Amino acid sequence: MVIDERWLFSLAPLLIVVAAHLLLRRRSERKSLALLSEARASGLDEPTSLHPLIDPLLCIGCGACVKACPEGDVLGLIRGKAQLVAASECIGHGACRAACPVGAITLVFGTERRGVELPHVGPDFQTNIPGLYIAGELGGMGLIRNAIEQGQQAMTEVVGRLKQGRRDRTLDADVIVVGAGPAGISASLAAKVAGLRAVTLEQEELGGTVSHYPRGKLVMTAPAVLPGHGKMRFREVGKEALLAFWKEVIARAGLRIDYGERVEALERADHGFTVRTTLRTLRASTVLLAIGRRGTPRRLDVPGEELSKVVYRLIDPRQYADRDVLVVGGGDSALEAAATLAEETDARVTLAYRGVGFARAKAKNRARVDAARAAGRLVLKMETEVRRIDPLAVELERAGQTVRLPNDTVIVCAGGVLPTEFLRSAGVELEVRRGRQGMATPNVRRRKGWMQGPVGPQC
Repeated sequence: MVIDERWLFSLAPLLIVVAAHLLLRRRSERKSLALLSEARASGLDEPTSLHPLIDPLLCIGCGACVKACPEGDVLGLIRGKAQLVAASECIGHGACRAACPVGAITLVFGTERRGVELPHVGPDFQTNIPGLYIAGELGGMGLIRNAIEQGQQAMTEVVGRLKQGRRDRTLDADVIVVGAGPAGISASLAAKVAGLRAVTLEQEELGGTVSHYPRGKLVMTAPAVLPGHGKMRFREVGKEALLAFWKEVIARAGLRIDYGERVEALERADHGFTVRTTLRTLRASTVLLAIGRRGTPRRLDVPGEELSKVVYRLIDPRQYADRDVLVVGGGDSALEAAATLAEETDARVTLAYRGVGFARAKAKNRARVDAARAAGRLVLKMETEVRRIDPLAVELERAGQTVRLPNDTVIVCAGGVLPTEFLRSAGVELEVRRGRQGMATPNVRRRKGWMQGPVGPQC
């Protein structure tokens, strides 16, 4: 059989393209396998929030979900199927689900190995307690656009409930909004537009979780609508710019937010609810909880922790220049804070952790700490606990031995106390999700039904 050489010439470009595609695919798979192996070795192979569950029987290995993820190398193709390779990096955008052409992806909370405890919330954002609503991160939706839309939608439900009965003018408020993050801001603006008497309480400062991000951190977001203001047109914006924008919107709307006031108890009453804070007792017909899952910062419970030099997050590294700083913790927030101080300032940084290693931290943060230590910019104190904090020093204990270090600032990054006990004391039912779909309220609500999960890349 004689093969026409013209056929060979015409097929050559196609063969080159196919070969190049296969080569790139193999390289991509090796990278994905390495990421998955690293995540498993570090104990970071379990997602912490809403995440994709991929059906391998439906997946066609097209890679559309991999390309759609705004967070980078979170998904990968292994043996021709999409897989979550950097589970701890997934923050539930939902872009992968929207991009999948065959519907092989479902967005879920928790896994069989690690359940996620969430409050039971209905399609109207109402808990099992009539008149008590939840929106945003506490219900599992921490992304900015989702939280903004949920806050507005939940307040719409509150307005509808209040219209069904007679509003009690003797109460302090029609609705109390707890939290001034994206969901709380949106809900409070919606309440003002609707003419409700609303009280907004925030235990710390404006922005919720966003306010805890390091200075200059890029916040990925997508257009969302703020009640009474209109469309937020950000697609990529830094923390400071987003907070400044929110402050401007709040000022223009004449919205009042009571900062530094933590809710300690929530009780049902004949009139609706009695809310006890660190400063007062309030009565309202309805309550909307828009608080984060982080809750209250976890304390060390040692003498001297009440000193003003003890803080629970790093905001602006520059304020610690030429100071003796102790960072306490072994998670990503602690490593990021210590590494950032060592890299960006001349502070004398010590990182203390009670464990033997940083298994809970991401590899890139462990690498930053190792590099800072090797450069002599950071001192590590492993298997060490803080015993006492004095105005000019701290006492650390390791293996029964106590050492005293000069100190100007202590940054405690020991995580937060989840608000589960607060919810239980209020009577809210909680459930453990193990790979189940999230509540049907993350992003899109239609007039005649609900859609499950976000429909596009958001944050």
